This record gives sequence, C-alpha cells and structure tokens, in this order.
Amino acid sequence: MIALLIAGSLGFIICVLGTPVLIRTLRSRELGQKIRDDGPIDHPHASKAGTPTMGGVAIVIAVTIGYLVAHVRTEQLKFSRVGLILMFLIVGFSVIGFIDDYLSLKRGRNTGLRMRGKTGGQLLVAGGFVLLALQWAHVSTNLSFTRSLDLRLGTTVWVILALIVIYGSSNAVNLTDGLDGLAAGSAMLVFLAFTVICFWQFRHPVEYGIGSAAAVDLSIIAAALAGACGGFLWWNAAPARIFMGDTGSLALGAAMAGLALLSETVLLLPILGGLYVIETLSVIVQVISFRGFGRRILRMAPIHHHFEVGGMPEFTVLVRLWLFSGASVALGLGIFYADFIRIPGAID
Repeated sequence: MIALLIAGSLGFIICVLGTPVLIRTLRSRELGQKIRDDGPIDHPHASKAGTPTMGGVAIVIAVTIGYLVAHVRTEQLKFSRVGLILMFLIVGFSVIGFIDDYLSLKRGRNTGLRMRGKTGGQLLVAGGFVLLALQWAHVSTNLSFTRSLDLRLGTTVWVILALIVIYGSSNAVNLTDGLDGLAAGSAMLVFLAFTVICFWQFRHPVEYGIGSAAAVDLSIIAAALAGACGGFLWWNAAPARIFMGDTGSLALGAAMAGLALLSETVLLLPILGGLYVIETLSVIVQVISFRGFGRRILRMAPIHHHFEVGGMPEFTVLVRLWLFSGASVALGLGIFYADFIRIPGAID
C-alpha cells in the first residue's frame, strides 16, 4: 500500500510542478497546437490555436519516476517482468506520439506522421510488447474477462487479439482527446479502477492465479498513471494551458490495453473504458454513413464535437462525459467484485 501511495503521489506532484516548466519551454520554442480546419469556421476550438502541446511528456516522465521511486523506497519490492514490459509499452507509444506531434508542429498544420508510418510504429512497439509478454513474462494466452476464463486461445489468436486491443485502445483515447481535460480526467478514473483491480489480485493470488509480484507491480504503475493524469489535469482543465497531444493520448491508451492484457481483464476493458468505445464508434458510424450513403449522422465526429456544434457549452459536454466515464468505471468495478464473491471460498 505504501508503494501505491508513493507512486500515485509522485505521479501527481511531478506533473503538477513539472508541467508549468514544460509549458514555458514549449512556448519559448513556439510549439503550439494546430487546430483542425475541417469543422465550421466559427468552431469554438479555433481560439485554442497556439496552445502548447506534447504535454504527454510530463505524464510519462512522472509515471516513470513514480514507478522507480516506489521500488527504491520499498526495499522488499522487486521489479517484475510484467511491470517492465508495460513501462516499455507506455514509453514506446509516447515516442511514436511525440514524433507525430513534433512533425505536425514543424509542418505548421495538424498532420504529423502518415497513417502508414504511424500504424507501423504502433504495431512494431505492440509487437515487441507481445513478444516479451509471451517469451519473457510468460503471460497466459487464455481469454479473460474479470479473470482468466477456461478458454485457451493459443499463441497465434492471442497475439492477434493483443495487437488489436493495443492498437484500438491507443487510438480510441487519441480520438477522445478533443476537449480540455476530457482524456486526462476519464483516463484518471480508468487507472484508479485498474489500481483497485490489480491490488485486489495481489491480495488474492490464489483466486486469480497472477503472481503477487506481478499484480502489485501493475497496481503501482496504474497508481502512478492515475496520479500523473490528475496532476496534468490541473493544467489541462478548461481553459487548457497545455494539451497532452498524441504523446500522451497514445501512451495512455496503450497503458490501458497493457494493464488489461497483463491483469487478465481484456473483456472488462471495453466496460471500464466505455467512453472511448462510444467516441470510437461515433467516428466509425460517421465515416460509414458519409462514404456509403453520402449523409452525416452526426454534426461532427467524434461525438463530443457533435454536442459542441449543436450549441452545448464545452464545459457541459465535458462534465457529462466525465459522468458517463465514471458510471462505466463503476459498472466495471461492480462486475469485477460481483464475480469475485462468486468464486468458491473467496470470502470465507
């Protein structure tokens, strides 16, 4: 528990104190966000042009320091293989996002890496993570919901599933990062849920079959992520002083996928991250409708922009989507606990 508090607190403090330094650095280099130009001329986000981006750098640094210090200060706590490969996944996706953000800013328009290059980078890092998970950390290849199910997928199918989950989750959070504080606030809730889930698995190793060292390490990373998101939200809340950019959103989405895969809660992730599912589906439906039938179902996609363009204040949209995210997280945790009490002998 002390390690969780250290990781979460450091993640928060480092982000709160370090983000202003990053803001000044980015402003001095004139690295400000370019706003998409495919919406209405009077779109409310036009005034946000020039706001510093790549704030995800602060999040990743805070998480890394929180994770490392938690182990240094807690001598009996050892680094686990699953913890190390999860940090590899987070840092790897943040690097891809950083390159995308940097190219976008240097080119002076909201286009960074080409789709092929960005997707290739994501699959390359995700593939490295999957290989390490199977060959080094020896994770289970069973399908999982609130815990491992008695359904062995086999190596090939599990690899495909893992790549889809990582790629889909990272891009889903990226799509959601369109309002001040939306991605940071909702991600904080999801990582708090994973902190509880992984720590619960640590306290009940027999019921979940996950090693104590692995489960506690995952809970520490989740706590550091939750703290860092909270610290970043301090400066990202409306009106945002800085955006996380792809540097942050891709890393956070990959972190959620990695936590779900390593804690054997893959099918629970779409429930915990219900907001990201809705945001992604809104884009898919919009594209299919427009390209297939020449009609737009939404005024603008993702769905948070649909509400904005319809006249709803940004802050109102933000709070309502936060509430939806909180309800999704509560539902996911409720399902997780409901399954736990059904395990024979779990609460004796």
